[in-house]
Amino acid sequence: MTSLMMATPFAGSLTQCKKTNNLSLHRAFKVTSMQTPLEELYNVKVERKVSQRRLDELGVSRWSVWKTGKCKLPWDWQVDQLVYIEEGEVRVVPEGSERFMQFLAGDLVRYPKWLEADLFFNAPYRERYCFKAYGDD
Repeated sequence: MTSLMMATPFAGSLTQCKKTNNLSLHRAFKVTSMQTPLEELYNVKVERKVSQRRLDELGVSRWSVWKTGKCKLPWDWQVDQLVYIEEGEVRVVPEGSERFMQFLAGDLVRYPKWLEADLFFNAPYRERYCFKAYGDD
């Protein structure tokens, strides 16, 4: 019996193929698409459920506070920004994308310089933030 393997490229995604020995065209190929995470594509770094020790190391309690309610906000970052979400959640839709990144209370997010995105807030939201110069960790 012959083994066949086929991969179909999808724009903006990786393709994983599963090999089968069944020659029936209906069952010969099983292809699953795995999309690259947006955080990886746009170089957005996220730490989930950050410990109090980590927050103290960064001095988050001294950062500026920003809050909002339900809204959509177009935004572009002129410098790297480090954000700790204290309350709520945000959905970040990069310009030109139909997919979104979702960040929740307890997440520490580093947005890179030059990122352009729409931010969607569905409820009260509060964050602490600081801007980072090139080379700052």
